[in-house]
Amino acid sequence: QVQLQESGPGLVKPSQTVSLTCTVSGGSITTNYYYWSWIRQPPGKGLEWMGAIDYSGSTYYSPSLKSRTSISRDTSKNQFTLQLSSVTAEDTAVYYCTRGRPDYWGQGTQVTVSS
Repeated sequence: QVQLQESGPGLVKPSQTVSLTCTVSGGSITTNYYYWSWIRQPPGKGLEWMGAIDYSGSTYYSPSLKSRTSISRDTSKNQFTLQLSSVTAEDTAVYYCTRGRPDYWGQGTQVTVSS
């Protein structure tokens, strides 16, 4: 059973960079041909796909967030990380890490941007 767990700061100040980590258990992030995504849901809004990193380490980003988003991985820890820079109140959301279609989701972590 694959499990994903997000971790990161719950509160971030405007203009800062938020870093979120997804720790994966029960499966390797280097297994062919899976990709691992970050998805967020602002309050009262729908899900937004932010970007992904695949089994080979290639990255893919939403065009609307590409300039502020970076996804990386640590294969030794079986983790992948999202960095979102220059955050504003509009980045307040629940952030999820997922696998594939997605077929597995983390429980989500709340990120609030406020001074």
